Amino acid sequence: MLLHLGSKPMVVASSVDAARDIMKTHDLVWSNRPKSKMADRLFYGSKDVAFSPYGEYWRQVRSVTVLHLLSNKRVQSFRDVLEEEISNMIENNRQECEFSRSVIDLRDFFCSLTNTIISRVALGRKYNEGESGINGNATLDGFVNLLGTFNVGEYIPWLEWFNKISGLDTKVEKAAKETDTFLENVIEEHIRKGEYCSGEAKDFVDVLLEIQINGDETGYPLQRDSLKAILLDTFAVGTDTTYTALE
Repeated sequence: MLLHLGSKPMVVASSVDAARDIMKTHDLVWSNRPKSKMADRLFYGSKDVAFSPYGEYWRQVRSVTVLHLLSNKRVQSFRDVLEEEISNMIENNRQECEFSRSVIDLRDFFCSLTNTIISRVALGRKYNEGESGINGNATLDGFVNLLGTFNVGEYIPWLEWFNKISGLDTKVEKAAKETDTFLENVIEEHIRKGEYCSGEAKDFVDVLLEIQINGDETGYPLQRDSLKAILLDTFAVGTDTTYTALE
């Protein structure tokens, strides 16, 4: 089935045969995401895994992410963090029930839980309000929420001016600058501590810094913008979908 969303054609795989043709027979033809100006601005020219075009660069950053963050060994190493944060959430929920007679919205608890876990796993610790004048959780929440915003200019190019009137362009620019400032602070903090040099990297930032400086088994260079784009993927992919499923 073919749909037209503005000027963008969209093919819906509404049968098993169509899905097989797209996902298996002609997978290379369909392997790229559509080019997005918003993704280019937020992910440093689409240098992350989700939005970068299929090719050698995509294969390398995907390999780094899967091997050093999503492998079974790495996931098992996060067990203590998961158990601790889930225990904290249950305790906070219990206290909320004791002191409040109103209905409790678990969405807030799940959102906070996933953000905290991903922050500790990827960045090494929680980044709360007041540190360096930046609220890390609020910055990343705003970034993730912006990714789900409908961008009329992407589908109807001649209406791209509407993004300026609606304030979307301003929000994108603000989010890009805030997340970049936040991530730069996180990276510089790790560099000052020098933990990534110890050979016992504790979080994903340490791993990426070690690869950036020493390289990995592929020998593929990892630039600073690529490092930040990959980190943003962990929040873009891991937060909203996770706490929505929990809810």
